Amino acid sequence: MIDERTLKSAEVLFELANAEDIGEGDITTNNLVHPDIIKTAVLISKDEGIVAGLPIAKMVFKKFDKDIEWNEKLPDGSRIKPGDILVEFRGHYRALLTGERKALNFLQRLSGIATYADKCMKEVEGHDVEIMDTRKTLPGYRFMDKYAVRMGGASNHRFGLYDMVMIKNNHIQVAGGIKKAVEAIRSKIPENIQIEVETSTLSQVQEALDAGVDIIMLDNMTSGMMKEAVKLINKRAKIEASGNMTLKRIHKVAATGVDYISIGALTHSVKALDISQRIID
Repeated sequence: MIDERTLKSAEVLFELANAEDIGEGDITTNNLVHPDIIKTAVLISKDEGIVAGLPIAKMVFKKFDKDIEWNEKLPDGSRIKPGDILVEFRGHYRALLTGERKALNFLQRLSGIATYADKCMKEVEGHDVEIMDTRKTLPGYRFMDKYAVRMGGASNHRFGLYDMVMIKNNHIQVAGGIKKAVEAIRSKIPENIQIEVETSTLSQVQEALDAGVDIIMLDNMTSGMMKEAVKLINKRAKIEASGNMTLKRIHKVAATGVDYISIGALTHSVKALDISQRIID
């Protein structure tokens, strides 16, 4: 089920999308279609993948016709193929036409994210590893993008700068080292906030271990170096692999024994799933 903050985020984005799309009105539909005409439509898949965003599409159409009848044939997270009907809905014809592109823009993007997440999950089957997203989301779309990642079977990393400490290379430089950075932060945050440190060498991994961090990120390491790092850490911290994580590479990375693989491409390089609307009566 979609969470409340994702729906609220979608409503805010809808207002922006609606303003840029409609302006002073849909001059084509409003001059051709009588306001009393009722029609039935379907959203139909023209592609293979995972559907995500149907509750958001419903929200869009209800903005134009609050009494629209909405009958989902497949729930979010379902595996779909060309020809599958995702939902059948009935309402004022003007609402169906004016809401169409906005609803599909949301639905196609989120389904594309969910589909890629599912492909990544298939690549690491048999390994005890989580596929995770990053903060590389389309501005304003973070809650929706991360919802789509979950619909594809993958997991969410931190949502923002506020819910987890991530000490990256620039932080380490300004603090004068990993140990100093961790000590400075640990003295100022609640105990339940996790601390993760980005490392790119085995000596940095050792320094992060000595500092007692919760998660060690292995950033842009070769698979061979990752294996050495996993052996060095020896389950004393969780391990995240990050950097240049392609679909072709992640199976080999999962085999090194890391706990998490974070993939920016889940959300920053989306290929929209092909879904269309069709009027059926």
